[in-house]
Amino acid sequence: MSVMIIHIVVSLIIALGFLGAFIWAIKTNQYDDDYSPAVRILFDDEKKEKSQPITSK
Repeated sequence: MSVMIIHIVVSLIIALGFLGAFIWAIKTNQYDDDYSPAVRILFDDEKKEKSQPITSK
């Protein structure tokens, strides 16, 4: 019976650790953008051309 109590206590400590890590992740904005990182590789980078058209005077 004492082994059962030890297992329950240890599992509660582990569960509280995971709950604390989850709450910390929420508070530090780890879950703000969960869509764009997965599809970011599918989009091409925009070319930044700063050239102006040539005008003759």
